[in-house]
Amino acid sequence: MMSDGRADLILASAKTLIVNGQSTEQTVATSSRLAARLGLHATILVGWGELILQADDGRRTAVRIVGADPTGVDMDRVASTMRVIDEVIDDRLAPEVARRKIETISKAPPVPTWLFTIAAAAGAAALSVIFGVHHLTAASLIAVSAAAGALLRRGVAHFTGNAFLQPFCAALLAGVVGALAVRYQLSSSLRLVAVCPCMILVPGPHILNGGLDLIRGRIHLGASRVVFAGLVIVAISTGLLLGMALFGIALPVDPAGRVVPLWQDVVAAGVAVAAYSIFFSMPLRMLAWPVAIGTLAHALRWCVMTGLGVGPASGALIACITAGLVLTPVANRWRMPFAAVGFAAVVSMMPGVFLFRMASGLAQIAKDPAGAPALAGGAFSDAVTAIAIVLAMSLGLLAPKLVIDSLSARVPARRPGTGRTA
Repeated sequence: MMSDGRADLILASAKTLIVNGQSTEQTVATSSRLAARLGLHATILVGWGELILQADDGRRTAVRIVGADPTGVDMDRVASTMRVIDEVIDDRLAPEVARRKIETISKAPPVPTWLFTIAAAAGAAALSVIFGVHHLTAASLIAVSAAAGALLRRGVAHFTGNAFLQPFCAALLAGVVGALAVRYQLSSSLRLVAVCPCMILVPGPHILNGGLDLIRGRIHLGASRVVFAGLVIVAISTGLLLGMALFGIALPVDPAGRVVPLWQDVVAAGVAVAAYSIFFSMPLRMLAWPVAIGTLAHALRWCVMTGLGVGPASGALIACITAGLVLTPVANRWRMPFAAVGFAAVVSMMPGVFLFRMASGLAQIAKDPAGAPALAGGAFSDAVTAIAIVLAMSLGLLAPKLVIDSLSARVPARRPGTGRTA
């Protein structure tokens, strides 16, 4: 077994990357480059809940296994870890110093609670504008509900690291606020006061990372990521519907939104992108990229849907292809996890409202079997629409990335701030 700490440095770096949202492919490739620089031949296996490293320097073999649950998203930690690895590879940082830096980065705090709360309020209010909220009172309630949910999530996090309890509690609170808004006639039939604070909880980066793993043949890990994301959505839906049911209010299976003017749509999309970037701890110096690309993609979606009459899935596909073409080289250059920055840029297109209405329709069918025929059609339509949009977004974002990464692998890329190639 190696005692010089090289294997430990590789494993600590890989763990920090994978648990904070970096894709499996990037994590493995970066770890392999670091191992080669340290004079080791390394094999890294990534599974749900563990990392396995086998490192060989020709004389000794080290095998390390460490727990690693890829349930978090923190772009600042990922970018900082990638910089440290680059410095080691460029001989600008000693491995023992890098190990201490990686440990510090892995324990770096998330965004401050006050900023996280403001971002939640702004993001939920922006999504309500996109989906056609009409009254300032309703938008204000949505912002207050989302802010209270953010504070509740941070409070729950102090007592448990359960990945499902936090979104469940926030969704439960949103359901209660939404039900009260309906009772006092402060919410329209779309129930946006209840739905929008829950839409900011949808775990998009895990869906995208799962898709990348599945496409690259990592079936077990990809399926685990997708199942995890699905369970989070189930927790959100359960909390939302339970909170509304406490006051006898149901989420109707209705059309998902109203058409809004282009300028409102674009401005609201930009606010939503900025909010999600803050959720994922994006360094502020990089914030302009996803905001600019997100607004461009959303404007394109609005134009093709309104001007050409295409459906939401086709509109999302066209917009996400555009976003993927631009974001892939940006994410690679600035060492950001593509799934997080990509999802942040197109978050306003996620079909959370369709998923919640589908869940409500299924719950109403179970409660009132006599009305099943009428409800089943709406629930099925919402389910098909949601699946189509998710597939379109995943394909639109991931296809350009796969193509660009394949082409980039043939041409050495220069890292930002250095004259050396990656």
